[in-house]
Amino acid sequence: MSKDTPDTKNPKDTHYATLRRAHRDAKRERGDIPTPRDDRRRKGPADWKPPALAPEQVLLYGIHTVRAALDNPQRKIIKLSVTPNAAIRLELPDNLPFPVETVKPQDLDNILGPDAIHQGVMLETKPLPVKRLDALKDSPLILVLDQVTDPHNVGAIMRSAVAFNAGAIITTIRHSPTESGVMAKSASGALEMLPYIQITNLANALDELHSMGFTSIGLDSEGPAPLEGSLNGQKIALVLGAEGKGLRQKTRDTVHTLARLDMPGAIKSLNVSNAAAISLYAVTGYLNRR
Repeated sequence: MSKDTPDTKNPKDTHYATLRRAHRDAKRERGDIPTPRDDRRRKGPADWKPPALAPEQVLLYGIHTVRAALDNPQRKIIKLSVTPNAAIRLELPDNLPFPVETVKPQDLDNILGPDAIHQGVMLETKPLPVKRLDALKDSPLILVLDQVTDPHNVGAIMRSAVAFNAGAIITTIRHSPTESGVMAKSASGALEMLPYIQITNLANALDELHSMGFTSIGLDSEGPAPLEGSLNGQKIALVLGAEGKGLRQKTRDTVHTLARLDMPGAIKSLNVSNAAAISLYAVTGYLNRR
């Protein structure tokens, strides 16, 4: 090729560049590397407000989150909104049984807000089917959240729960996040992989779990013994409280035992999602040894 002949081949469009971008995006979805903020595209109006959603309407976004939802046979899908580039990355088949709308990234910014890392895709769906506690009788490990309100934390806890093969996450209807795009994005697909059960009364739910053979252990920084020495029984319900407040007194009175995470360093408390991951590791090790 003559040096005067322009090379029209863009390295970004090569096969290997596409693979590198996919690998990088997958690491960002897992939280292995941070997602850079694109201020050039994501500058939006200061008075942006989220759209009013119907009770049976959920907006999911992000490549990994939407891919998991599309693969979940229990997910009832209303409409997919996607940019041309995101459609390629999703590898959508022909003749999908729901409407597919081609959009620009700015269209999704206007709906989801300038800070949502939607990656060019949004899925409008119905909430997942409601699960009952009695469906968990064969699960050896479940998580119970006592008014953990931050959807980012709940989503991160979901990822850990799936990683350690927990059977469900149980939380209250009040003072807990409902199924949402923020929680699903933080869960990185885990929302589609385990039941998220919201109940009215946590103490009553714990009593029902006790009748199903679960030993309930409340995680508390002032617990009388380390978690490792407090594990017993063949089925464990691990109970975690909200940051700052911790477990409510009624919950503390209802669980079988309170336990702490011993930390030798100067910091003696952890984010609830980090505490959940460490506790799940300890409980799983105990259950595997039985």
